[in-house]
Amino acid sequence: MNEQIRAREVRLVGPEGEQVGIVPLERALQLAADVDLDLVEVAPMARPPVCKLMDFGKFKYESALKAREARRNQQQTVIKEMKLRPKIDPHDYATKKGHVVRFLKAGDKVKVTIMFRGREQSRPELGFRLLRRLSEEISELGFVEASPKQDGRNMIMVLAPHRATKAAAVAAVAAGAKPAREPREGEGADEVPTDETVPAAETTAE
Repeated sequence: MNEQIRAREVRLVGPEGEQVGIVPLERALQLAADVDLDLVEVAPMARPPVCKLMDFGKFKYESALKAREARRNQQQTVIKEMKLRPKIDPHDYATKKGHVVRFLKAGDKVKVTIMFRGREQSRPELGFRLLRRLSEEISELGFVEASPKQDGRNMIMVLAPHRATKAAAVAAVAAGAKPAREPREGEGADEVPTDETVPAAETTAE
């Protein structure tokens, strides 16, 4: 920046982005002084290097504000896990679906796992049917990001919130809304902790 620039000539860009052309470094520094701006290298590897006339202090301040705003609006993507049995009781299903709905509304992805035991392993269609039913019933909030697939004794499907759903969750966080309540002890007894989190530690409904 300014006198730290070592090139003999530079390709100069004006404060409004206009192309001035290739000028000697001394001339570029003089133009910067005339308008009370800094001469800043924006492409030092170019030949000749590209320099722009700007208020460097103001530029750094505005860049810091934008970075702070981006961090404030950023929401970590967390994958929750919900475990179900293929012959789940209607009441338990309603409870677990409620957790899935709440997770999606919070902007989180949900890995839904159907656990097969014993002879249930010979009836994978029960798992497909249950996952299809769940995906249809939450379709207003999310979509199937990863289709159901068999993984040993389990069948796994990943649900993700729609863009509008996640945007609403981010807006709620920015507005200082309280996070959704985690299930109380005894709710959703089949859920277990998992470490699948992007990038924070994942939590699973109890």
